[in-house]
Amino acid sequence: MLTVNNSEVMNLKNAIRGARNPMNSWDRMDSSYDEHGKYQLGENDLSLAMRLSRAGSDHRKFLRQIFVSVDITAPLYWWKEFDTYKVGTVANSTSTMHKITSAPFDMSQFSCDKMTDETKQRMQAVIDYLEILRLKYLETKDKQVWYDIIQFLPSSYNQMRTCTMNYENLINIYHARKNHKLDEWHVFCDYIETLPYAEELIIMRNS
Repeated sequence: MLTVNNSEVMNLKNAIRGARNPMNSWDRMDSSYDEHGKYQLGENDLSLAMRLSRAGSDHRKFLRQIFVSVDITAPLYWWKEFDTYKVGTVANSTSTMHKITSAPFDMSQFSCDKMTDETKQRMQAVIDYLEILRLKYLETKDKQVWYDIIQFLPSSYNQMRTCTMNYENLINIYHARKNHKLDEWHVFCDYIETLPYAEELIIMRNS
């Protein structure tokens, strides 16, 4: 499973102004804020943005200045793949090192949605043992017990990270992962499709 929350897109206005710097064409800017305070690209600016986006990474540098911040909760096995995109991204995660023993272990902390009933039963046994270890650690503060938890923790354990990235990162992610076998990537790509001007600047179906 994967969930996204607290999504925010920033700096669209400055990015599109910068996209006009090479040709000194600022007088053609026709974007503005709507009544809800959202920056809306005008016809001229959107046309330019689309042309540059389709011209390749050397020409669409302005996309690296459109920033996205979002809270992503996903299993460790998904984060291992997401870390492929470290260039241009920043993430602050909840800490398994410091806070793994702060709350009881239960099934809701793990991605088990694709498991068969038989596997879920075995998973429950793992979770029950992790809880025994957690309680033992809280009682003894024995570092060996803490290591037992850390090294026994399944990769289906869910971690939340606050991630910052840009539209160029999202182009790379979307087109590389939209047909991936992991459903978590499909959920994340569906999220990308909801971002402002994603169809025109990220997905570019007709390019």
